[in-house]
Amino acid sequence: MKNLKKICVFCGSSDGNDSKITDAAIQVGKVFAQKEITLVYGAAKIGVMGTIAKTMLDNNGEVIGIIPQFLKKKEVVHLGLTELITTQNMHERKLQMQEVSDGFIALPGGFGTLEELFEIITWLQLGLHTKPIGLLNVNGFYDDLLRLLETMVRKGFLSMKNYEMLLVATTIENLLQKMENFRRPKVPQWLKPERT
Repeated sequence: MKNLKKICVFCGSSDGNDSKITDAAIQVGKVFAQKEITLVYGAAKIGVMGTIAKTMLDNNGEVIGIIPQFLKKKEVVHLGLTELITTQNMHERKLQMQEVSDGFIALPGGFGTLEELFEIITWLQLGLHTKPIGLLNVNGFYDDLLRLLETMVRKGFLSMKNYEMLLVATTIENLLQKMENFRRPKVPQWLKPERT
């Protein structure tokens, strides 16, 4: 992937109870390693996060973990990564993730995953970066979220152009293709002349 050398993955620090999500995480790790894409993630050795990292390392892939100091406990942090970056807080962690990554993918997760996804797509909407953002909708996990976003469009709180900035697919191969073909917006989508 010529433009996507490093991809940041947002996902759960829990395993959840759907084995298809674990299978998808393993597939992401295998595909990244095969395509020589470096994984950037939250540095945990547990949950979906840990599954992707382990798969990457088992397949000779490179993994960069970024974790705030207060989460750097031995039962959480993965100490066998290619590179481990420690930040002072969560905000600095997300800024570092944005700076080192060429794109972003959200897998199933909880509040933290959604928070990271929506912050990074808000930054894209504001023109703070021009990197592709993908949503891997494993086994219908994000169906309800996508319906909510469609409601936001219908109710006039989200433009269709901004809605379409979130790339959605059910397989990692398809999602990476969409991200590779992503046309970066030249100007912030919501900044009209009368607002500047």
